Amino acid sequence: MKKQVINMEGKSTESIELSDKIFSVKINKSVIQSIIYYQLSRFKQRTAKTKQRGEIKGSTAKIYAQKGTGGARHSSRKAPIFVGGGVAHGPKGLAYKIRKINKKIKKLGLLQLLSQKNKINSLFVVEDFKSEIKKTKIFNQFLEKNKLKNSLIVSDKNSKSKIEKSTRNIPNLKIIEQQGTNVYDLLKYKNVIFTITSIKTLQERLLIWKNLTI
Repeated sequence: MKKQVINMEGKSTESIELSDKIFSVKINKSVIQSIIYYQLSRFKQRTAKTKQRGEIKGSTAKIYAQKGTGGARHSSRKAPIFVGGGVAHGPKGLAYKIRKINKKIKKLGLLQLLSQKNKINSLFVVEDFKSEIKKTKIFNQFLEKNKLKNSLIVSDKNSKSKIEKSTRNIPNLKIIEQQGTNVYDLLKYKNVIFTITSIKTLQERLLIWKNLTI
């Protein structure tokens, strides 16, 4: 498929070829949901930690005889029902921080969201930024003119250095390099803007993964 490339004035300058095998994939909501759950679980620090009964220091001796006391049966003072004992069902720190997910699923979700963005006309390609844009006002005017507020910019390394300073104070705008493209950011922002270099590099990388050609 052909995708038009726009410049800073919002005018179409050329078109590039995009693979239907990457940008026309049917979306599966359960795949996207599992990836988002995985990414959100990694954002949490999970620093809260309580000691389980096996981590409490102290004697493990039985506190009194099993029978003959008229009271309930107990083992050591480390049991959760005693003051100073372990905590039952408390936070366990990093033990449950990382939720594993198959790499193939992550890449499949990326293909599906890129396809969805393209389908609803929320995927844009701009020319590489060859000269530095020093003023936030200039870049903000470009976004307003092309109705690109609330956007994720997926840039190549060189273009990122040219626009990083002029975009840092614009709300609802984020810049990442193409190797950092992820499902959470694509879903969070309404539009996604690629530079020519970044979308070509990303497409080549995904085609190699799928062992495909355009």
